[in-house]
Amino acid sequence: MSHPQMPKELKNVKVAILTCPFEPPKPKTKHKLDITSAEDFKALRQYEKETFETMIKQVKDSGATLAICQWGFDDEANHLLHHYQLPAVRWVGGPEIELLAIATNGRIVPRFSELAPAKLGSAGLVREITFGTARDRMLSIEECPNSKAVTIFVRGGNRMIIDEAKRSLHDALCAIRNLVRDDRIVYGGGSAETACAIEVAKEADTIEGVEQYAFRAFADALETIPMALAENSGLAPIDSLTDLKAKQIETGKPYLGIDAMFNGTNDMKQQKVIETLASKREQISLATQVVRMVLKIDDVRVPNDEEQIH
Repeated sequence: MSHPQMPKELKNVKVAILTCPFEPPKPKTKHKLDITSAEDFKALRQYEKETFETMIKQVKDSGATLAICQWGFDDEANHLLHHYQLPAVRWVGGPEIELLAIATNGRIVPRFSELAPAKLGSAGLVREITFGTARDRMLSIEECPNSKAVTIFVRGGNRMIIDEAKRSLHDALCAIRNLVRDDRIVYGGGSAETACAIEVAKEADTIEGVEQYAFRAFADALETIPMALAENSGLAPIDSLTDLKAKQIETGKPYLGIDAMFNGTNDMKQQKVIETLASKREQISLATQVVRMVLKIDDVRVPNDEEQIH
């Protein structure tokens, strides 16, 4: 809130969303105001006060119980807002103004003369939250009629921690988005890649000619994923992959993977290690496209080559 004595919590709020400045009108051309006496100065102060009071009256007459202002206002206006019991928030950014208008079903008002009850937004609860040792403040607007968004507030000791948390949240939200679009899953821990490598290698045995080598190379490429997982977990990569392939072939369970968490089982279904089918398919597809692009390169030139074309 703009004034420290304004209420910190409001219920059943009618919100006036203002993009007009809370100040006396200014001429659109260059002007000069001469004040030659104390009476002139008092008259100017009285005019400013009356102008502020008129603006506040227009807001209150519309039925608003909270004013959200894109621009700031001086201490005189702030004092009068508190005096007339009209809570206000100043210096709200343009994107926040637009989101607030959508969430509260309100209309952005560019001029005080256009204020009307039909243009007010509504919210069930507006509260100012103070947190942290720095006494930072945040305005929370809740129970809006048209709010389909959720705000995730991230704080940390330094910028690096915050950025890492944001990346983790982004990855998690993308995983949820993929599940909403396509709820099919595969099991992780390198189980899907190992199962695919086994099937591709089987298919290579049925192919005659040089094409079988492409199949075997593709199978070997798929096996690098479980090998990398085993190596990063401190396991012997070759032994782990060989053991995993043997277990999958013996049991016929394609959801057996690398036990990176040392839980005593390779069953990714039991460990609940899953990935979305959409992301897994996209990973393999993009990797294949990159390899095809590299294989199309038949010559590489660098600036120091003797055959450089001048």
